[in-house]
Amino acid sequence: MLALDQSHSPVLAGAIVLVVIVMVAWALQLMQAASDRKEFSLMLAGCMVCSAAIGLATVMVMTFTSAERLEAQGYLSALATNQSELMAAGVSLDSISLPWDAAEP
Repeated sequence: MLALDQSHSPVLAGAIVLVVIVMVAWALQLMQAASDRKEFSLMLAGCMVCSAAIGLATVMVMTFTSAERLEAQGYLSALATNQSELMAAGVSLDSISLPWDAAEP
């Protein structure tokens, strides 16, 4: 899998955030034009552009917080069995006591 260089990540994230902001501004302009002209098609186009901006933002968040990136930054360590274990998350699932685990007959 092609890995991004760590030094380019903030620039890429900033560019994607800028694109999302421009798309939302364009969607608002389309919706304003739809309101002025009373055209449903422009309102639908504005909703579609806004949905695309939300999708792009979601993909950006998923990409920049993926397991491979966390592993590359040292927050995740790969085990020998191809499973991952959180190292620096601060929460251990071993400390959680469930009611059915408390007392076994």
